[in-house]
Amino acid sequence: MDKQTEIELEAAAFRALRDHLRERTDVQNIDMMNLAGFCRNCLSRWYQEAANARDIDMDKAQAREIVYGMPFDEWRDKHQTEAPDEAKAKFADTHS
Repeated sequence: MDKQTEIELEAAAFRALRDHLRERTDVQNIDMMNLAGFCRNCLSRWYQEAANARDIDMDKAQAREIVYGMPFDEWRDKHQTEAPDEAKAKFADTHS
């Protein structure tokens, strides 16, 4: 496989993951962190870091809007729920 095709496939896979996470608003970030070790915020941070490494000025809010599909505060108000104590305890145990 040539490099350009590889890049295009990786980009398509990223967009599919991003779109899937936008649709699955029922899945909370803490659940993703507890199960997979990353969440939407991690994905947006990686996107921001990649942009900044290429001298593209992007802040956290801009990167989060790319991943969430809307400003983070709007997403949080519409979709984020209070994490159960069990999820908080698991997060504290695995991400201390």
